[in-house]
Amino acid sequence: DDMGTRNCGHITASSSPAVGEAGRTGDWRVQHPQFDYAICTPAKSGIPSCFRCWTFCPDAVITKTVPPTVNLEYCKGCGICSEVCPTGAITMVSEEN
Repeated sequence: DDMGTRNCGHITASSSPAVGEAGRTGDWRVQHPQFDYAICTPAKSGIPSCFRCWTFCPDAVITKTVPPTVNLEYCKGCGICSEVCPTGAITMVSEEN
């Protein structure tokens, strides 16, 4: 039987997150990440480096650019980027501010 992926010829299965798969999830966020580019490694050095925030973002809403940016339409405000930032350049800010 050639149906399904069993005989598709791929060695491994992989997937990549895509922005917006669950809709505009940023609409119900209560806090959002804010970058301090003075201490963000890629922004400060001008060199594409670190990007731990990009690596660990479960919603793929942080860009791998210098400086990194966040797509707030789809950011849920989970705070993982803030937790993994080695320089503390990302803080979570209340939506009320």
